[in-house]
Amino acid sequence: MPIYEYACGACNHRLEKLQKFSDAPLADCPACGQPALTKLISSSGFQLKGTGWYATDFKPGNK
Repeated sequence: MPIYEYACGACNHRLEKLQKFSDAPLADCPACGQPALTKLISSSGFQLKGTGWYATDFKPGNK
């Protein structure tokens, strides 16, 4: 499940929420109670671990 970032347009409170893709976006700010939350666009990252990624897929000379 992804972690979404939200910001309140009324009080500038920011929060992160672990949600399913199918969950409705949050609307009410937990700090001020106003229905002013908007979902922020944020970057994500991932890391490839294990022996198979570099050793078999991108090793120089295996063309």
